[in-house]
Amino acid sequence: MADAQVTPTTSATPPTSATSAAEARWRPAGRTRRSTRTLRVRTSALVMAVIVLAVLIVPPLAQLDQQAVDLSARLRPPSWAHPFGTDDVGRDLLLRCVYGLRVSLLVGLVAALVATVIGTAVGAAAGALGGWTDRVVMRAVDALSSIPHLLLGIFIVAMFRPGVWPVVVSVAVTHWLSTARIVRAEVLSLRGRPYVDAAVSGGASRWRVAVRHLVPGVLPQAGLAAVLMIPHAMWHESALSFLGLGLPAHQASLGSLVQSARGSLLAGDWWPTLFPGLLLIVPTLAIAGLAGAWRERLNPRRRSELTL
Repeated sequence: MADAQVTPTTSATPPTSATSAAEARWRPAGRTRRSTRTLRVRTSALVMAVIVLAVLIVPPLAQLDQQAVDLSARLRPPSWAHPFGTDDVGRDLLLRCVYGLRVSLLVGLVAALVATVIGTAVGAAAGALGGWTDRVVMRAVDALSSIPHLLLGIFIVAMFRPGVWPVVVSVAVTHWLSTARIVRAEVLSLRGRPYVDAAVSGGASRWRVAVRHLVPGVLPQAGLAAVLMIPHAMWHESALSFLGLGLPAHQASLGSLVQSARGSLLAGDWWPTLFPGLLLIVPTLAIAGLAGAWRERLNPRRRSELTL
């Protein structure tokens, strides 16, 4: 009787070539990037919370007049009595910077909101209607975009009395164009979605499709555009104030503080220029950090690529 041939059995070996190498190479980097992104978001949120609290709390707690002039205390460096020092006429620079930041944030928030509403309405109408309406509207947007924002803003501010609201109108009117382009592109993308085709095939009117499907679909992108527009509007307001336009001379603004401190900087007194400039840069970086996290959440494909 012939011996039965025994086939040796081999145990299944776990895949160790490509998968393990990829996991060893990419997963630690992904965790590092996620932790870095989380730290950036938390830091940005903390900075914005501190800024908002300072704007709301410092003026009532200080109980000082931002216009109080004390020539005996002019151009004093930072100290416990004056953490940001004093300006060229002895006014407390911390208090004036906080009031200036309040004006800049007010202008940035209101102007960004108004510009987003205008841009969303124009962009959604152009994308939803299409045809000659889309072409006319977008050619008008291109024509307005060819005019420099600052020149158009100066022209608008010159038509009103000095004040905060003319600056808000100026910034809002000159900053809705980019939002209109973003919203139009998103609407054109949404028009090709299956659920929009199903609604049109079911007999829904253009108005119903726009209100029920297109506008809700573009709101996240419009909100992100509004957040990104806030620091842009703050810098635009500061530029107008630096040129001596828009706000009254007695009202503090970060741009006017930097403008009035130019002579002190040439004399070696750095603090009247440094602190107003920092209060413009720090909120910009904080808002950019929060907006970056929002952008990654709106674009899951990019977020998955970043976490590899």
